[in-house]
Amino acid sequence: MRSLLFVPGDSEKKLEKGLGSGADVLLVDLEDSVGTARKEAARDIASAFLRAHRTENAPRLFVRINDLASGLADDDLAAVMPAMPEGILLPKSNSGKDVTRLSAKLNVHEANSGAEEGATKILALITETAIGTLSAASYPGCSGRLAGLSWGAEDLSAAIGARSPRNETGAYTDVFRLARAVTILGASAADVAAIDTVYINYRDDAGLERECTEAERDGFTAKLAIHPTQVPIINTVFTPSADAVAQARKIVDAFAAEPSAGVIGIDGLMFDRPHLKRAERLLARARSAA
Repeated sequence: MRSLLFVPGDSEKKLEKGLGSGADVLLVDLEDSVGTARKEAARDIASAFLRAHRTENAPRLFVRINDLASGLADDDLAAVMPAMPEGILLPKSNSGKDVTRLSAKLNVHEANSGAEEGATKILALITETAIGTLSAASYPGCSGRLAGLSWGAEDLSAAIGARSPRNETGAYTDVFRLARAVTILGASAADVAAIDTVYINYRDDAGLERECTEAERDGFTAKLAIHPTQVPIINTVFTPSADAVAQARKIVDAFAAEPSAGVIGIDGLMFDRPHLKRAERLLARARSAA
């Protein structure tokens, strides 16, 4: 999972176009990109789309429902869960308790639709509120369904009254750098994927590539996209390079040859168990990308 593309749930044309985008995950959106008057239509269109394409190998199909406090989430789930999406993206998650609540709701829907319990995964947007940002440490153990955590700068800026999440140079200001950092830490603590937020200037390829590169460097393994043209750049940056894969394979093979070793020298460099863990994760990402 490298790229996750948002597609409005009320647009059949954009949903079909999303299938050919190359995105690893399509996020069929019932929340921000759908106006209030179109919510019911979006549920019907999204459900029909899921039924028509759920057996295809790629992209994986997730649905962003409305948040649990909106009064719309239950209707969203009732509409799309019989179509068996692979996962649900939960916006404005305030803590791991919200994921636990959603998981309980999914148990009921899976039982009603004949799906295996736990089959539906959960991704959570954890920094769209102030309390959500401060609760990033609450996700370990909240649900076996949890597959990833992401963050949102735009909703958080609205929630706290910030004029912009970025300064005049384009860099995130301190509050939003904190939200970004706690997402990486929260995901690591919960042992799930850390997914970087959207880059809203979809015509700025250089800026997107730069932000992807920085995100991958810091520990994110995927990024949200708002336009199909962003997907190839995201996929390229978050696919481990051949050199990185070769180095990781050397580390894994060396420890496999000496399973009792705590430290191993390779090509004049010393590697210990944390390096082994990082190498194993990189190889897993490479296999997933392939």
